[in-house]
Amino acid sequence: MTDAIRAEGLVKRFKNETALAGVDLTARTGAVLGVLGPNGSGKTTMVRILSTLLLPDEGRATVGGYDVVTEPHQVRRQIGLTGQYASVDEELTGTQNLVLIARLFGFSRPGARARAAELLERFALTEAAGRAARTYSGGMRRRLDLAASLVGRPNLLYLDEPTTGLDPHSRNEMWDVVRGLLDDGVTVLLTTQYLEEADQLADDIVVLDRGKVISQGSPDQLKARAGTQVLQVQPADPGRLTEVITIVEAVSGAEGRSTDTTANAAVTDRAVLPEVVRRLDDQGIALAELTLRKPSLDEVFLALTGHPADDVPGGRDTAPATLERTTH
Repeated sequence: MTDAIRAEGLVKRFKNETALAGVDLTARTGAVLGVLGPNGSGKTTMVRILSTLLLPDEGRATVGGYDVVTEPHQVRRQIGLTGQYASVDEELTGTQNLVLIARLFGFSRPGARARAAELLERFALTEAAGRAARTYSGGMRRRLDLAASLVGRPNLLYLDEPTTGLDPHSRNEMWDVVRGLLDDGVTVLLTTQYLEEADQLADDIVVLDRGKVISQGSPDQLKARAGTQVLQVQPADPGRLTEVITIVEAVSGAEGRSTDTTANAAVTDRAVLPEVVRRLDDQGIALAELTLRKPSLDEVFLALTGHPADDVPGGRDTAPATLERTTH
């Protein structure tokens, strides 16, 4: 089976900045490929190249077996694209937005209305179908935008940070929608700066940092690649947290990190667990929680890059603003 997407050595420069510095990636047909990275890592630039909205300066990419440079029309017939911000017409109703797009795809008037009704029902927007999109909540607008991207029944859907600006409830709704797309056989390329989102949705993950792929694999493989587990200790008395951090660092040999109530440290040897318990007991420190777990993707990103996901000095994803959705 042909891979849905294959990119080799993609390079894109804007003036004196390099947005992509030789990106290789592969998206398996029928799976979710998560492209993970902070602002400025090159995610949006990559999506715009793969959707034929930008030309690469170097490298090659195919989508559904078609070259994005020499066969752009065939590529566009394969894909739907939802950008970071809802791009529906806010003065039109939900139905009118979808009917308009369906007509642009060549649907007959009855066919366009039927497709619009089908998608509005699927995305739980039927009751709001007759209202102007400007009256929709943020989550509703994003669902309408996603519905618009599916009008033409694409084989491959690009979701470029689809939950940007959404509250947690709306974000969870979008996650459910993405999971449902796989049941229809749609391949999804999901870019995100939310590490939890990639962990929840992606079958495979590519981690971008400053225009380069720094790691790739399944969520579990990336966590294992960080080479550690995480010891998490919460004292019953939060006032003794500093003592706990000191003990954890002494036993693990790693720098401790803490929240308001919990000490964390990377460990490579499970034997540190009983030793930490012994020393805490010696000091009379009672525990509310003690766990040894896999690292989160936040912790993996820190291990892979040496800096937190939100700590990107200078630079940004410099692709110029352009069309947010491709059509036939």
